[in-house]
Amino acid sequence: MAAQNGKDLLLKLDMNGESQFETVAGLRATRMSFNAETVDVTTLDSVGGWREILGGAGVKSATISGAGVFKDDATDERARQVFFDSETPRFQIVIPDFGVVEGQFQITAIEYSGSYDGEATYEISLASAGSLLFTAL
Repeated sequence: MAAQNGKDLLLKLDMNGESQFETVAGLRATRMSFNAETVDVTTLDSVGGWREILGGAGVKSATISGAGVFKDDATDERARQVFFDSETPRFQIVIPDFGVVEGQFQITAIEYSGSYDGEATYEISLASAGSLLFTAL
């Protein structure tokens, strides 16, 4: 994958439960990570004392975080409501020239901050809440 513009990594939120995805407004930075827990099956008989892992077992998860400028847009209002209602709507994460990850996520944190001589900012964190679908671009 060639070098990409960071602004093209997008976090999109389903606005109405009908796959009407809109980019979360004001984001300046977005980060996504995939994780897979392992199941250790090492025994005294393991060759050379090396750890053995059971393939295909364990729990997969994904987390997303972002930071940006508060813009009082429809996506800001929707994100706040999703958090306070503990909903798990569908999100899309667009990774330029790579693909789109789509699935249910729960907003685990929203933080707002600002200084008297600057703009209001926010940080948002999400955790996967089910299986994810990857579509290559």
